[in-house]
Amino acid sequence: MIRSVVIVGGGTAGWMTATYLKATFGDRVRVTLVESARVPTIGVGEATFSTVRHFFDYLGLAEEEWMPSCNASYKLAIRFENWRGNGEHFYHPFERLRTADGFTLADWWLRLGPHEKRFDESCYVLPALCEAKRAPKHLDGTLFEESLHDGGDRARRTTMFQQDTQFPYAYHFDAALLAEFLALHGAGMGVRRVLDDVVEVRRDERGDISEVVTWEHGALTGDLFIDCTGFRGLLVNKTLEEPFESYQDVLPNDRAVALRVPVDGAQDGMAPYTTATARDAGWIWTIPLYGRIGTGYVYASEFCAPEEAEAELRAFVGPRAADAEANHIRMRVGRNRRSWVRNCVAIGLSSGFVEPLESTGIFFIQHGIEQLVRHWPDRADDPQLARGYNESVARCLDGVREFLVLHYKAATRNDTPYWKATEERALPDGMADRLRLWESRLPSDSSVHPYYHGFEPYSYAVMLLGLGRPPRHPHPALGLLDPGAARAAFAEVRQEAERLVAALPGQYEYLTQRMR
Repeated sequence: MIRSVVIVGGGTAGWMTATYLKATFGDRVRVTLVESARVPTIGVGEATFSTVRHFFDYLGLAEEEWMPSCNASYKLAIRFENWRGNGEHFYHPFERLRTADGFTLADWWLRLGPHEKRFDESCYVLPALCEAKRAPKHLDGTLFEESLHDGGDRARRTTMFQQDTQFPYAYHFDAALLAEFLALHGAGMGVRRVLDDVVEVRRDERGDISEVVTWEHGALTGDLFIDCTGFRGLLVNKTLEEPFESYQDVLPNDRAVALRVPVDGAQDGMAPYTTATARDAGWIWTIPLYGRIGTGYVYASEFCAPEEAEAELRAFVGPRAADAEANHIRMRVGRNRRSWVRNCVAIGLSSGFVEPLESTGIFFIQHGIEQLVRHWPDRADDPQLARGYNESVARCLDGVREFLVLHYKAATRNDTPYWKATEERALPDGMADRLRLWESRLPSDSSVHPYYHGFEPYSYAVMLLGLGRPPRHPHPALGLLDPGAARAAFAEVRQEAERLVAALPGQYEYLTQRMR
C-alpha cells in the first residue's frame, strides 16, 4: 500500500494537495511537503471556478474560517469587455439557462428578437446582481438561492463530480495568503512541512524516484512523489524527462504582467465578478479582493514586448498603479503527455496550464487531486490506474483548451495584428466540425467537447452570443410553438433580478459585516 507521500513544492497546488490527502486518508498516509523559502510562487491565481467550494467543504472549512485570512470575495460571473472591439460588455455567469417548452431561453431570445436588452440580461438573474455589486448572500448568511443553501452543515463531504446543479458563485482570493492559511491548517492535520531546497532527485534501479535530497534535512523518501514545482516541472520533466505538449499553436498568449493595486471598498464598493478586458495583444484581468485588486495583462510575446505590456497595464489602471511593483511571468501553455509517470504525479502548473481567461488554474489543481484519490493505487506504478488518471487529466485540459480557443475564434474583431491572426490560427481536432454545427444550432450536450472539463453547453452559448456569433437562424421549431411560456419565463427572470437587487446587500457591506 502507498503509506508515504512526498510533495515537492508548496504554493496553492502543494498545500491544496497536502490538506486534501490528509482529509481523505488521515494518519493512514504520511504526507511530507518540502518547499523552498527562496523560490517564489506564481501567486496570481486569484479567481476560481464554482467547483472550488467542494474543496473547502471537503476540508470542513466554513467561509468565515478561511475567507478573511485570504482577503477573499465572491465571484458570480466573468464580465467580458470590448471583445467585439466596440466597448460593449456581457457576463458569463455561474447560472444555467432556464427552459420553456423544452428549449432554452437563449433559443427563445434568438426567436423573439430584436431586444432592448442583451441576451445575458434577458436570460439570467446574475448579471443584474453583478451590475448592482450585490453579494450572493443575505446578511444572515443565507444564500439568495434557497434551494442550494446547505445550512452551514459540513458533515457531508462532496467532490466536484457530485455537483449536479450549477452553484451560483466562486471566489476571488489572494493565492499566496491561501497557501499560508492551508500550510497552518495542514500542520494541524499532521502534514510534515520541510522548509528547504531540493538539491538532488535520485532514482532507483527501476527508474522510479527513490528520494529527494535537501540541503539541510538530507534525503526524504516516499512511496509516491507529487510534483508541485510549477512551470519548472522539477520531477516530472527534468528528472523523469516526460515530454511537454504545447498548446501555443492555438493559444498564443505566453506572457503576463501583474500588479497589486490598493482600493477603497467603502468608497467604491466591490464588484462580485472578474473582468476580462480585451486589448491590442491580449486581455487584462481585474479581480476585486478585500482591500485591493489583482490585475494583469495576458498577452502574446509575438505581438507585444514586456515593457510595452507593463506600460499598457499601468495606463489602464491609472494613478493607483504608480507605486505597484510589476510581476512579469512567462507562461508554459500546454500539458505533459502524461501527468502520472512511474511513481510521480504532477499537479498544478507542473501538469499543465492553458491561460487565466476562465479562471481554471485552481480548477485543474482540484481536478488533479480528486482524480488522484479516485485512482489511488496499492503500488505507486500501477500502469492501468496511471493510464486512467492520465486520460482524465489530458481530456480535461484539452477540453478547456477548446473552450478558450472559442473565445478568440468567435470574437468579432480584427483591428490589430493580434486579433487578425485569430482568424487564421489552427483549431484543435474536431473543433471545426463543432463550429459549423453551432452556425445552425446553439451548443448542446451532444455538440460540445465530450469529456469532463468543467464547462457546460450553456457556457458555450454565452460566448457565441456575447461575442457576436449566434446561429444563422433561430431554431425552426420555435416558429411553430406558442411563445407564451417563454415570455412568462423572461418576465420571471426580470422580476427575480429586481427583487434580489433590492433585497441583497452590497458585496463590500456583506464582507465587512460578516467576515471582519
